[in-house]
Amino acid sequence: QGRAKLGVQTFADALLVIPKTLADNAGYDAQDALLKLQEEQEAGSPKVGLDVETGEPLDPCAAGLWDNFRVKRQMLDSAAVIAAQLLLVDEVIRAGKQMKKG
Repeated sequence: QGRAKLGVQTFADALLVIPKTLADNAGYDAQDALLKLQEEQEAGSPKVGLDVETGEPLDPCAAGLWDNFRVKRQMLDSAAVIAAQLLLVDEVIRAGKQMKKG
């Protein structure tokens, strides 16, 4: 609720950069590709990836695509730490501005 909800939404938006970038780099419309992926996920597909050859959603496991779990875990852990640091910097700047007023 409140600011926490905004933080979660911002983090979710940041994760969407990956499929958008893949679609852009493959020459497809990023918004169309993203909508297709989200529709596929809402339809109940637990594993959705982007086929860069067709621009359509695919099951990465069925296609034989495997990501390194350790790299993904480290990336998500780092993202949380970086987000926390950015929020801390924001609070320090805000506190500094309030000290100048008072």
